[in-house]
Amino acid sequence: MTAPVLRWAVAGLGTAARMMLPSLVRHPHARVTAAADVDAETLDRFARDFQAETYSNLEALCKSPHVDAVYIATPTQHHVEHVMVALECKKHVVVEKPMALTLADADLMIRAAEKNGVQLVVGHSHSFEPPIRKIRAIVKSGTLGKLHMVHNWYFSDWLYRPRNAEELDTRLGGGVTFRQGSHQFDILRWIGGGLVQSVRAMAGSRDPRRPTEDSHVVYLEFEDGTPATAVYSGSDYFHTTELTFGIGEQGQRVDMASYGQARQTLRSMEREAELRLKRAARYGSGRTRPAGPSAHPPFYGLTLVSCEKGDIRQSAQGLYVYAEDDKQEIPLSTEENGRDAVVRELYEAVVNEKTPAHGGRWGQANLEVCLAVLTSARERREIVLAHQTPTAD
Repeated sequence: MTAPVLRWAVAGLGTAARMMLPSLVRHPHARVTAAADVDAETLDRFARDFQAETYSNLEALCKSPHVDAVYIATPTQHHVEHVMVALECKKHVVVEKPMALTLADADLMIRAAEKNGVQLVVGHSHSFEPPIRKIRAIVKSGTLGKLHMVHNWYFSDWLYRPRNAEELDTRLGGGVTFRQGSHQFDILRWIGGGLVQSVRAMAGSRDPRRPTEDSHVVYLEFEDGTPATAVYSGSDYFHTTELTFGIGEQGQRVDMASYGQARQTLRSMEREAELRLKRAARYGSGRTRPAGPSAHPPFYGLTLVSCEKGDIRQSAQGLYVYAEDDKQEIPLSTEENGRDAVVRELYEAVVNEKTPAHGGRWGQANLEVCLAVLTSARERREIVLAHQTPTAD
């Protein structure tokens, strides 16, 4: 019996879509059939590349009978509107992180998916990546005893990469807590079992020209008492790549030869020139057909996990496990990446009725941590959480 094909549309042909398209093309039972964007030139290129339908608005796209699922990679402030349109048209949805700006909007999406009998997945986020999934499997197995603590620390140049206005406005989902904390809290929650009890945090901004959070320090406590920390800096000084074998988020080698390159490039650049650079990273600027596997597993900063009887961190080829009597390296395949896992998770949910591990409730719980971090930093108090959900092993 031939496996069913899932027909995909892409809403928003920016950087996230450019990164996701190779995984859509690579899946044996996925077909890219449509796209929506406000840029006519980009749509024309997409139509030629995929022989696909193109639309200037999402509502028209979602009415197409040739679309089963929509990957929504529009700006965060539009997520609730666009996801609701797709769900009400009975399309399955993958929405980029963070799924919304408020818990109420996240709840609207969750209820709409349930009402319309369709699947909702939140991603890409880094708990989809093979090293994080393998760490969770080791922790869950109990071979190193009970989980003791979890950390993710990431120092990068995030703030000084070319940014649109909404990426520098916290009210619209900008800043490192919404944009990058979403990955960190997803990693920590996945490894720690999902159920964060409370958050205490501070966040800061050092550059008035980039008026949003460039850093945060977060202490999370899980319901079973396990502590975790998330530290992020996007200020382009020290990079944790120096501690991760020179390997970056996509498993690529990172050239660190030029210190502070992102900061220095933007320092003398007019805002319009920055926006042109940002537009240049949209669909059509790079390969959209499947590339070969990366040379290394991806590193989202430095993740360090401690259990009663040992520690775990990533190696250049997989994981190091520091047990009581020896240090072991576990190699990991790079054949599948996190975005491949996103596509597979939605397909399995739709075709084989497997409950998605990164469904709406999981995404809402990650959003709750982001909001708690911002509230805790502003009010200087501990925030108790109420919308957490366990890791779906």
